[in-house]
Amino acid sequence: MADTAARLVDNVFPLNVPVRQWVLSLPIEIRYRLAYDGKLLSDVLAVFLRVVRGWYHKQAKAAGYKEVRSGSVCFNQRFGSAINLNPHFHNLQIDGVYTNDESSDSPVFLPAPELEDEDVKTIVETTAHRVIRLLARRGILEGDPLDPLAEESPVLAGVTAASVQGMIATGERAGMRVRRVLSDPAEGVRTGHLCYASRGFSLHAATTVAAGDSAALERLCKYVARPPLAAGRLTKISDELLSFQLKTPWSDGTSAILLSPIELIEKISALVPPPRIHQVRYFGVLAPNAKGREKIVPPVSGEKPPDDENSSASRAYRLSWSALLARTFNLHLEKCSYCGGKMKAVAAVMDPSSIRRYLEGTGESPETPSLAPARAPPQEEFDY
Repeated sequence: MADTAARLVDNVFPLNVPVRQWVLSLPIEIRYRLAYDGKLLSDVLAVFLRVVRGWYHKQAKAAGYKEVRSGSVCFNQRFGSAINLNPHFHNLQIDGVYTNDESSDSPVFLPAPELEDEDVKTIVETTAHRVIRLLARRGILEGDPLDPLAEESPVLAGVTAASVQGMIATGERAGMRVRRVLSDPAEGVRTGHLCYASRGFSLHAATTVAAGDSAALERLCKYVARPPLAAGRLTKISDELLSFQLKTPWSDGTSAILLSPIELIEKISALVPPPRIHQVRYFGVLAPNAKGREKIVPPVSGEKPPDDENSSASRAYRLSWSALLARTFNLHLEKCSYCGGKMKAVAAVMDPSSIRRYLEGTGESPETPSLAPARAPPQEEFDY
């Protein structure tokens, strides 16, 4: 999470340009299919991004600019606040467009005009209309569509469906809900500042980062790249009961959910993305092979391994742990606490006896913590 955010800020997003977050939530009726159908997920995302990108291009063309380009980084999140399966999109969009200037070799950035509620309403209505039309053409909204996942892996299909609906698929509390019908009005309904809902789709576009505020941009990138389960919100009540604290209490007053260990594993297993479905995607001028990208995106600044001298391509590698700790927790391990000078790692202690002597010398216990023996799951069969 921290490494991804650092790379986006340092090597992907252009310097000194504003960024707006567009969050699109999807109707519960299609979340199950999107959870495993990578092709459909990509097509729905493409529809959404075309509508958002079209708004930016339309504003620029209305101002007299003909050829313009925009860019974004989109995170396909799969989880909700209650560890439930909830595919939705976090699109970090450059809040403006680039156009070619005859007097300069580099593209010129044009900030977007102020976003209005009516603009968000139009975008979510258009997105909902086009996505539902796409689903209807493919027969996905029919009464009894084919379910490839159920044919291939019925257990995973049951767990996935239950997670989407916020239910439990296994044990005595197993059960399924009847599918609901898309009943929200086609006309967008305002649910907050720069936030509208239409036909089960919800679009939020109120979060922005000012140009040059790299710290705020990195915090936003960390947020959209975060993992589904925060350990600090999970509490063990007993050997058979866990409590997961919700980030924000629900309207009915629910502040936490209670799960058995096997139910927690069930919930987490449904959140694992299928293979070959990318969770982070780059579009427009931020795409890896975009024309003229090198004139917009900051140059890559990453360390290369010593044996990479013959590599023909410049490539960024993951940040070191010391760099991540400094950026995330402000812990500067390479800075001497006495003189303030720079330190460097000279060796990795791997010998057990040396490790024991060092830990004992610092007052730490050298003994390995004992682990509880593994046990068989309490439930060996799934009942549907």
